[in-house]
Amino acid sequence: MRDVEVIEDPAAAATALDPVRARLLAALTEPASAAALAARLGLSRQKVHYHLRALEAHGLVVPAGTRQWGGLTERLFTATAASYLVSPAALGEAGRRAIKPDQLSSAYQLAVAGRTVREVAGLARRAARAEQPLATLTLDTEIAFGSARDRAAFTDELTALVAGLVSRYHDEAAPGARTHRLVVTAHPKPAEEPPTAG
Repeated sequence: MRDVEVIEDPAAAATALDPVRARLLAALTEPASAAALAARLGLSRQKVHYHLRALEAHGLVVPAGTRQWGGLTERLFTATAASYLVSPAALGEAGRRAIKPDQLSSAYQLAVAGRTVREVAGLARRAARAEQPLATLTLDTEIAFGSARDRAAFTDELTALVAGLVSRYHDEAAPGARTHRLVVTAHPKPAEEPPTAG
């Protein structure tokens, strides 16, 4: 089971986004039968079978062996990944349209994030087929600004530091040079959701 699978096929995305099928995917981090899933989710076994067939047809669940239960042999299934993302590529051209660069625009930040999902997913698939690791770097941290002035000063300083590092290390003329994308984003951290009553 992969940690994350990025769905690019429109039909697979529509299948995964169905509320019942999404619940099944979430429940299939461990192998389970249709009967066990039906009992756990409060659904009929026939309905679970129907949705499992659709998920299997799109490669989102795979058979995971069999289990004897009474006099019956049950097929077990498991999800192909612990988590799923839908790539903007699933929307075709509507998911690929360029947005005018604007470092202070949330729309541009979302477009860049979507491009990152699309590109890294493609690179990861190619690396897996070649049985090669994919070199990536992810930095994720939080910063609490005391004021809007501090935030603006941080933005100016970070921009200058990144520009300086890029000018120091960028060498497209070097033999075997490979261009990398560097994306630095910042957005307000969402408020924590209160726990739901159980």
